[in-house]
Amino acid sequence: MRKLIAAALPAMFSLSTLAAEPAPAGYGAELEGFDYPHPIQHYAFKSQGENLRMAYLDVRPSKPNGRTVVLLHGKNFCAATWESSIAALSEAGYRVIAPDQIGFCKSSKPAHHQYSLHELAANTHALLQSLNVPRASIVGHSMGGMLGARYALMYPQASERLLLVNPIGLEDWKAQGVPWRSVDDNYARELKTDAATIKQYQQTVYYGGQWKPEYDRWVNMLAGLYAGPGRERVAWNQALTSEMVFTQPVVHEFPRLRVPTVLLIGQLDRTAINRDLASDELKAQLGLYPQLGRAAAKAIPNATLVEFDDLGHSPQVEAPERFNRALLKALSARAEGAAQSAP
Repeated sequence: MRKLIAAALPAMFSLSTLAAEPAPAGYGAELEGFDYPHPIQHYAFKSQGENLRMAYLDVRPSKPNGRTVVLLHGKNFCAATWESSIAALSEAGYRVIAPDQIGFCKSSKPAHHQYSLHELAANTHALLQSLNVPRASIVGHSMGGMLGARYALMYPQASERLLLVNPIGLEDWKAQGVPWRSVDDNYARELKTDAATIKQYQQTVYYGGQWKPEYDRWVNMLAGLYAGPGRERVAWNQALTSEMVFTQPVVHEFPRLRVPTVLLIGQLDRTAINRDLASDELKAQLGLYPQLGRAAAKAIPNATLVEFDDLGHSPQVEAPERFNRALLKALSARAEGAAQSAP
């Protein structure tokens, strides 16, 4: 396994080293041309001198249970990637709100922006206030897990519970000695991204070397952004948010969380940022999610840990029915402070 880890593509968000395959049809800078499973709405606001708009899905159930769930996507994902979870949650009576964060997918790509998890959390809170949602359960995947933790720290009274799905940031890479990469270097690498590099990275790091045809849809979603007319703006925003994730760890603040928290962790995940810049010895110590999930569950007061032994970084994509059962159970149960195996 260590040899597999060391051979993984360089950095979580730098997908640039493999031979290119034919790219899918290019999409617009706000993912125009790629269909979402529900109608897109937009929340308009001004930030850092620019007029921006935040795309989001707001799916209301036919038989409401009075509760709202907010789904926060990862860096290499979009609101649409939650498609199966949205359907399961809606069927169970939850109102579901799934935003695309600024800089991602169908939302604005600013020309110049200082990104922070704090600001993305504030944007999300403002969106929920505009929708008259005073309190919701926050579900965050990958980078969205970092964002969800920051949201719960900033707005505990607005957070009914926190569910973290293979969040990145369960370790502080820079504190462990992983070198920093500049925005300019990130940008140069992002410009080389295509469908082949995205697929190879995800197969190696996310899915334990396995691949299913249904994953191709999400690869083409991302690759289409890089193949379209807004590729430079897309790559620039991705470079900025990569630097944000590397330099703004939340793991040290886990003991401060006061929101009932559940960690849902695919054990085959080996995601770690800037791994290629680390020494061989350090590389083998990064992204070990079985250890990281258990450490996080101990650090977060009264957290519950759910482990998917045979799944990787995206359990909601790999095994939707199993994941959705675990998700619904976590939303309905009290935090138990114990490790569990997913059904």
